[in-house]
Amino acid sequence: MTNNQNRSIIIRLIIGLFALILIVKLFYLQVISDTYAKKAASLSIRTVTEFPDRGLITDRNGEIIVFNEDAHDLVVHYPFRKSKFDMNAFCALLRMTEKEVNEKLDAAYASRYNGKGLFEKNLSSSDFARIQEGLFQFPQFSIESRSDRKYKHNIAAHTLGYVAEISRHELERDKTEYYDIGEYIGKSGLERYYEEDLRGTKGKRYFLKDNTGSLKESYNDGLDDTKSVVGKELNISLDVLIQEYGERLMKGKTGSIVAIEPTTGEILAMVTSPGYKPDMFAIKNLGKNYTRLATDKSKPLINRATTSMYPPGSTFKVAMALIGLQEGVITPTSTFSCNGGFHLGSLTVRCHGHAPRPNAKYSIQTSCNAFYCNLYREILHQPDKFPTIENSYDNWRGYLERMGISKRLGADLSQEKAGNVPKAGYFHRIYGENKWKYSTIISMSIGQGEVLLTPLQLANLSAGIANRGYYRIPHFIRGDSIPEKYQEKFESGIAEQHYKTVIDGMRAVMTNGTGAYVQIPDITICGKTGTAQNPHGENHSIFMAFAPKDNPKIAIATVVENAGYGATWAAPICTLMIEKYINRDSVSLRPDLEQRMFNPVTLTSSSHE
Repeated sequence: MTNNQNRSIIIRLIIGLFALILIVKLFYLQVISDTYAKKAASLSIRTVTEFPDRGLITDRNGEIIVFNEDAHDLVVHYPFRKSKFDMNAFCALLRMTEKEVNEKLDAAYASRYNGKGLFEKNLSSSDFARIQEGLFQFPQFSIESRSDRKYKHNIAAHTLGYVAEISRHELERDKTEYYDIGEYIGKSGLERYYEEDLRGTKGKRYFLKDNTGSLKESYNDGLDDTKSVVGKELNISLDVLIQEYGERLMKGKTGSIVAIEPTTGEILAMVTSPGYKPDMFAIKNLGKNYTRLATDKSKPLINRATTSMYPPGSTFKVAMALIGLQEGVITPTSTFSCNGGFHLGSLTVRCHGHAPRPNAKYSIQTSCNAFYCNLYREILHQPDKFPTIENSYDNWRGYLERMGISKRLGADLSQEKAGNVPKAGYFHRIYGENKWKYSTIISMSIGQGEVLLTPLQLANLSAGIANRGYYRIPHFIRGDSIPEKYQEKFESGIAEQHYKTVIDGMRAVMTNGTGAYVQIPDITICGKTGTAQNPHGENHSIFMAFAPKDNPKIAIATVVENAGYGATWAAPICTLMIEKYINRDSVSLRPDLEQRMFNPVTLTSSSHE
């Protein structure tokens, strides 16, 4: 190796050594010293979070439903040095034993986050006043104040939802990085769906502290502090007056009521029974009530309006009539024979007494089973148009989907079921591909068998008929910020003239049919009763309606479980709700009927007031 080569290697080694020294120095300055600086800063500066009030929730008339009251938590800051802590004085202040204090300190340490742990949450007013007065002796502790929910109108618990402490799973899924352990988040209902609007923005205040942990003064003269921003007010479509009225009508019963403003899709009332009062799930009450309600056999936590599915019974016949008219397999004057029911070989679907050859309007008025069994045959057996049963069935099912049946509607609640009208493949698996026909599934023609709807879907079907062929997704949000999806019209694909026949039939139900005895003077209600067979007990009482007939203001559906005929319970409840909404504060013109609904003697269910 030459001298020049040796000299080159030495120079390269020297350069490499200087580069390594430079890298190590930069790493120390940028990583290690920065880490120490941050640690030192955390030891000398305490961050105090300023929690905003959640946004108010008001009804469609501006009436406050949900507001806030102060709630207070006692937190401990770390590092925590017991050597500088007067345990006896602290126990006396909190009125706890030393053992209790140590257990809470251990729990707070185990769940600490961002240099603090929750020692005691939801202090009572008296404890808060007493502890705050003496807490200056214990600089390692502080009180954090936030808001708890308060209810001016203690109604609509399932719709409003509740707020509770965020779980670790929710923290891990939080992409906004807004929350810390021990903070609160909307858990269900509108509180959850509109969480980002309601929660507001947290503020931060920074204080210098001495070596004992005592706060001395604002850091950097408060220039780095940020103020909290109150959450947005949520104006919802619920009408307090008829929501309260509906909850009274459903007391002692199991089921639900859903009322919608047809032209907008705004939900006016959503009642589910048995239920509970929303203040039972206020933060200060949640711990003592949740387990009790969750284990109650009457299942008061279920929102039956959006998650319970029922055979719609005869209310389904209005959808059948519309499809038959649009398909051209019947006209308004078409008739089918009814000799006590529908008969095909050994198959019989019974019917009750009425004129022997009903047309479409009269079939709705009298709820003729034979008419709709025959109509189903005509819809599903169109060989010139549909070569297979699968084709004709899919066509029929497509109409139902366009009416909002057998799919989630997309309401602004956290839970909603799709109902059920099976796809053709379901029957292929049971009977073999194209080895079934209309008579195999004839019970679906009268809203039985596999057909299941939620009360929300049934009310939405009524709204679509009231609108003569379209619906808007049912929703609670109102104001200038309504998402476009709630403004869109969803067309049924059925010509407007066919709705006249069906609406005339629904009107005849109220004047000369099963709904006649619950008619309201001066209000032209169009309705349809249903009695849904229930394999687990008594039949369900069902009714759907809208009013007035022209320029409808309300569409509504009611299901009362295990209550018998639709005209017995569901129809009176629906028409009383319509009367209350249209006539507002007027006294009911049917006080005896109202009192019978308020005080049922044959129906029972749990209620949590």
